[in-house]
Amino acid sequence: MSKVQWRSADEPITRDEVRHVEQELGFKFPLDYIECIMDNNGAHVSPEVFEVKGKRKVFGTLLTYDMDDDENIIEVFNDYKDTLPLELIPFAFDPAGNLICFDYKDDRNKPTIVFWEHENAGEKEMLMRKEGLTEEQVEELARENVFYIADTFSDFLDKLHD
Repeated sequence: MSKVQWRSADEPITRDEVRHVEQELGFKFPLDYIECIMDNNGAHVSPEVFEVKGKRKVFGTLLTYDMDDDENIIEVFNDYKDTLPLELIPFAFDPAGNLICFDYKDDRNKPTIVFWEHENAGEKEMLMRKEGLTEEQVEELARENVFYIADTFSDFLDKLHD
């Protein structure tokens, strides 16, 4: 496994809790992530730096499965779904409120890891109404804020450094 260390995790979760979230969101998570989140629910990681298009970014925290916490994975997805591109499922925050996500666009069974920048992300409904854009155009626009990080969750963890 990777050289990362997890700290300040919430209570461990069960496979059933993960399954419940998968059903709620309509996506199956990759096994490497499931194994990690079950023990490291809501945790911080170190090292925490990674690169996106040559810029340093910081891994803040894994989204929690504690449904009483307002930063739980379902709540965060619902808070951002009006601006997030389709088929992006957030699993972590950076300290600036951007999201680290699974991207299921190319493969429903093997999502890549991407960084979604919330700056300049418009609400899709509003863009369609005010700008007269089609769903496809709005989706294309939304994807301009999505940046590739890694092919798998494990590869992403391997890219973290000080």
